[in-house]
Amino acid sequence: MVTSAVPAPPDAAERPLRLVAVTHGAPSGANREAIMRLADGVASARPGLDVAISFVDARAGDLAGDLVGGGGPAPVIVPLVLSAGFHVRTGLALGLERLGTGAGLAEALGPDDRIVEVLARRLRLAGLEPDDAVVLAAAGSNDPRAVRECFETARRLGHRLGRSVTVGFIAAAIPRLPDAIEMIREVHPGVRIAVAPYLLAPGTFSDAAAAADAELVAEPLLMPGEPAPAELVELVLDRHREAEAADRVAV
Repeated sequence: MVTSAVPAPPDAAERPLRLVAVTHGAPSGANREAIMRLADGVASARPGLDVAISFVDARAGDLAGDLVGGGGPAPVIVPLVLSAGFHVRTGLALGLERLGTGAGLAEALGPDDRIVEVLARRLRLAGLEPDDAVVLAAAGSNDPRAVRECFETARRLGHRLGRSVTVGFIAAAIPRLPDAIEMIREVHPGVRIAVAPYLLAPGTFSDAAAAADAELVAEPLLMPGEPAPAELVELVLDRHREAEAADRVAV
């Protein structure tokens, strides 16, 4: 596990926040920089909060050990994932148990209308036109609940754009992204297709989305060299506050 910390002044009134990025293998340089931009935004928005990032190699099979290795006061773990699949609902939950009393686990970031707003903005910046067909390119999951959450995001994005949005999965679920695009071309010959990557940051999945047979492919939610969107910074902080509130109620 590689852990990077964004320093912030301590504040006894706040519990430290640990941001956990669950990755399938070591993150690329672009992925790491984009995630760090989000951490920078969170730390700047809440100066009294101790913000850290843990890039966890899911292939190692011991997420719990990775999380425990961080040391320090018990954190609230905010998973930097868009849908809560196995690694959040099982792997991180086991890690939380080993962290002991005082640790908390926040919900995944999505579905949320603030993510939808960033998706819509990415499409607009990429050149979306009124008659384009939109495909939401999601990573995919073996967890049916995570798959349903992707379809819910597509529904919300469709409402935001005023048109239907088709879901295409890059792995682990159907319809696969190429099949979703092919289906649209069969039903609507000649239509331009715009792909909205439902992906947090650049990486293998965003490369697959960029290689799709589409006229337009937007960028992921976070990009290196850009400040993190204010909507995502606010969302991370809200997930942290919600977990804090739930922990206080439980106590």
